[in-house]
Amino acid sequence: MNYNTSNAHNNTITQIEFDELKKNIDDSFLIFNGIIVSIIQVGLACLEAGCIHPKNVTNILLKNILDLFFCSISYWFVGYGLAYGNGNPYYGIDYYAGVGMPDDKMAFWFFQFIFAATAATLISGAVAERCNFIAYIFYSTIISGVTYPIVAHWVWAPNGWLLNLGYSDFSGAGAVHLLAGTCSFIAALFLGPRTGRFDSSNPRDFNGHSMPLVATGTLLIITGFLAFNGGSLGHITSPGDGAIVAKSISNTITGGSGAAVCILMLSKAGFLGKSRWPFLISINGILIGMVSVCGAVNDYSYISSFTIGVIGCLVYVVLQYLVPLLKVDDPLEATAVHFGGGLWGVIAVPFFTKGGISNNSSLLKSNLIGAGAIVLWSVINSVILFGFLKVFDLLRVSEEKEHIGLDISLHKEQAYPVSITNINIENDNTNTFSKNGHDNLALNFP
Repeated sequence: MNYNTSNAHNNTITQIEFDELKKNIDDSFLIFNGIIVSIIQVGLACLEAGCIHPKNVTNILLKNILDLFFCSISYWFVGYGLAYGNGNPYYGIDYYAGVGMPDDKMAFWFFQFIFAATAATLISGAVAERCNFIAYIFYSTIISGVTYPIVAHWVWAPNGWLLNLGYSDFSGAGAVHLLAGTCSFIAALFLGPRTGRFDSSNPRDFNGHSMPLVATGTLLIITGFLAFNGGSLGHITSPGDGAIVAKSISNTITGGSGAAVCILMLSKAGFLGKSRWPFLISINGILIGMVSVCGAVNDYSYISSFTIGVIGCLVYVVLQYLVPLLKVDDPLEATAVHFGGGLWGVIAVPFFTKGGISNNSSLLKSNLIGAGAIVLWSVINSVILFGFLKVFDLLRVSEEKEHIGLDISLHKEQAYPVSITNINIENDNTNTFSKNGHDNLALNFP
């Protein structure tokens, strides 16, 4: 009798230890993937720096570095509670400032904080080269602390109204990319174009100054993106988890592959201007292909992911033409990539998951409602946020500061030698590589 009691006690301890081991492995999975996802911040810093004038590089780098830290404050103080606190179907009402949050939720908190910071960072490219620094601090704090977390609650919290409606979004096609793309468009609209960008007498393309930075940034974003989608499962110890993670990562690459093939064929065939093998638009084409599969990247087949990427590329081609036509200056084409890819990514789910649209008509309805709600929420928030900044003259720097460059006018620290920056202040056209394939970078360096 005593032997059986002792044996049962040992089995109980063993089960407890096993459950604790599983929890530790799942937490490590989230932490490890969250760290890799944070590499997206490095990639965006390089990509954005390479795509703007040298006189504004310090400014964009500082913004990308600070995003993690400002966003951590707002997400800790209110964002996580709004997103995953217990509450109603629309927002959470506890865990504000970490009060009452158990330690075993910290790994999940970290991974979700990285998502919130990414959503805010995506906007910085749309407002590059003319946004006031105080405006950046203000909008990044609000978007990561309020705008994004409330949508995350709708989509992923157990009692979220969109989740219970049937909305499906595995890794944030709507919650992250559609939201960030919508906010980017409104921000660029309220901010206005860079001086001279759409002047009727002399409209100019303002492109970047460093292809190596753009390429390095893109590769880093792709690396982070794999963990962004693969880590979205949230655990790795349940049966079949390894296969789901592997499928998610593989489909992310496949979506980008479809878009890459599409953009290269269209360009070489002459549908996007002069026949060529393009660099810059290929990058954004690849990124929108990866964004487009986020809605159900864990469930798509290889051919589905490839097809979704191809269609996502076509969406990008339309939007990268339409947005400038509306006189909206979006230097990094965040609207085309993230709004376009996010919206298509949400719509694609019922068409390309098992059973197709014939068996997923209710899912299509739910996802369309979800996309509409996310866009409406993002527009309302952005209009209030950027409208407030504009009314109080906090949104944009003066034309003089824009001409001098934000590095000198705001930070008193230049990213490049004075001689290089001076050349670019005198003539903004000499510091660009253009989408027509001509590289003028050599003009700027001794």
